[in-house]
Amino acid sequence: MRSLGPRSTSGRPICGNIVLPCALGRSGIRVRKREGDGATPRGRFRLESAFYRRDKVARPTSALRLAATRPEDGWCDAANDRNYNRHVRHPYGASAEHLWRRDGLYDVIVVIDYNRRPRRCAAGSAIFMHVAERGLKPTEGCVALPRKHLLKVMAHIGPRTRIVIV
Repeated sequence: MRSLGPRSTSGRPICGNIVLPCALGRSGIRVRKREGDGATPRGRFRLESAFYRRDKVARPTSALRLAATRPEDGWCDAANDRNYNRHVRHPYGASAEHLWRRDGLYDVIVVIDYNRRPRRCAAGSAIFMHVAERGLKPTEGCVALPRKHLLKVMAHIGPRTRIVIV
């Protein structure tokens, strides 16, 4: 993954010999990511697992662990909660993003292993590779690709794949 500059909100992921456009965080790429800063974290990360909405997308081809999302699925973004940066079920007592969204951005999600083990309080949560908004609008810190490109990439990735964000 190469950004088009240090404050760029777009990049070019490279998957083997495939190079595709993507959207990055509204604040560009940062080494010292913080919760809510809108930055995509710089580094080399494992691709942990994936989710998809079976009512919107056929089960993607992927060697990643794959699960269908349900309306109650969420991801905790409350920095002081014991489940910070973990999958949770709604209703949830602390702040947690809903993975079941109307806008289609989370119809396919790949969990990027950023701040997962060990988890650092307020270092950033819910860093995913997901479906991009039309026009590749910047994200809140994730990596986003057009749906057809994300599905194409998923067919080539697995538990040993690493995403390098520079």
